[in-house]
Amino acid sequence: MIHELKYMHRCIQLAKCGEAGAPPNPMVGAVVVCDGRIIGEGYHRRCGGPHAEVNAINSVKDRRLLSRSTIYVSLEPCAHYGKTPPCADLIIKSGIPRVVIGCADPFAKVNGLGIKKLRDAGCEVKVGVLESECLELNHRFFTFHKKRRPWITLKWAQSKDGFIGACDTANRVQFSNAFTQTIVHRLRAKSSAILVGTRTAILDNPSLTTRYWTGANPLRLTIDRKGCLLENLRLLDGSTPTIVYTQESIEEILNDLHNRNIQSLIVEGGACLLQSFIDAGLWDEARIETAPVFIKQGTIAPKLSHEELKCQQNFGKHSICIYRRQNI
Repeated sequence: MIHELKYMHRCIQLAKCGEAGAPPNPMVGAVVVCDGRIIGEGYHRRCGGPHAEVNAINSVKDRRLLSRSTIYVSLEPCAHYGKTPPCADLIIKSGIPRVVIGCADPFAKVNGLGIKKLRDAGCEVKVGVLESECLELNHRFFTFHKKRRPWITLKWAQSKDGFIGACDTANRVQFSNAFTQTIVHRLRAKSSAILVGTRTAILDNPSLTTRYWTGANPLRLTIDRKGCLLENLRLLDGSTPTIVYTQESIEEILNDLHNRNIQSLIVEGGACLLQSFIDAGLWDEARIETAPVFIKQGTIAPKLSHEELKCQQNFGKHSICIYRRQNI
C-alpha cells in the first residue's frame, strides 16, 4: 500500500504539468511500474493530444516488461472514442495486467465504463488510491460535470475594518499591491471566465485581462439589465471576447456558461453581486485579500456563509484567506 501511495503521488505530480494545456480536459498523470521500478511515465499535455496513459506506455523502452507491469493513473482511463482512441483499449492491448486508479471519471461517456472494460478484459483493477487528492486535482472538471455549472470562485479585496470601497466614489481605494495583483492575474489565467456587475464595470472600468501574468485572458462577462454601459468601457473594447447579460438570473447565466463549456468562473463584482452568489449558495471558493488600512466607512464587504478556511497566505502586511464552501 505504501508503494501504491508513492506511485499515485507521482501521477498527481505529473498531472499538474498539464495545468496550462490540458483544460477543458482534466489533468491526468500515469506511471508504469515493473518490479518496483518506474519504467514509463507521462501526463496529458494538451487538449486533443495523447492522454497520460498513452504517453506513459509509449515511453517504456522494453515493451516486453508491460506484461508483468502495473499502470498507475490518477483518473479512470477513458473508454470512448473522442479526439483520441480509448485509453482502456490501449492498456488491454499492451497486455498490462494490473491497473491502479486514483478516482473514477464523472464524465458521462466514461463514468465507470473504463473500469468495467478493463475488468471485463481480465485486468486486475483497484480504484480509490489517494482518491481525495485526485478529486482535488480536478475539482473544476468534476464540479462542471456533476453540478452542471462552472466552479465558482468569489474574489474581493477589503480593508482591515471590513469595507471593499469608500463612500466617495470619486476617490477609489486601492487595496491590492503590485504583488497581490500578480496573484490575481495568475488566477485569471487559470480560469475560463470572469464576471463583474454593472456598477463595477462603470466605476472601475476594469480590463479583466492577464496583463501581469502569462496566459490566455478569460472570457469577460458583465451584467447590464438597464442599458447603462457605455461603448468606451474597456470591457467593450473588442480586445477580448465579452458577453453582456441583460435579463438573465444567476442560474440562467450559469446554465449558459455550462452550455458554452466554461468550467471555471471568477466573480469579481461589487458587494451586491458577490452577496447574491453567496445567498444563492452558488459558490465553491472565496479568495479574500485584506489590506493593512482602515477606512472607517464605505461599502461593507460581503458575508460568507457555510465557509471553511482552507488556508491563509501572508504577503507582508497583506493577507489572502482562501475559503471553501462546506457541503450541506
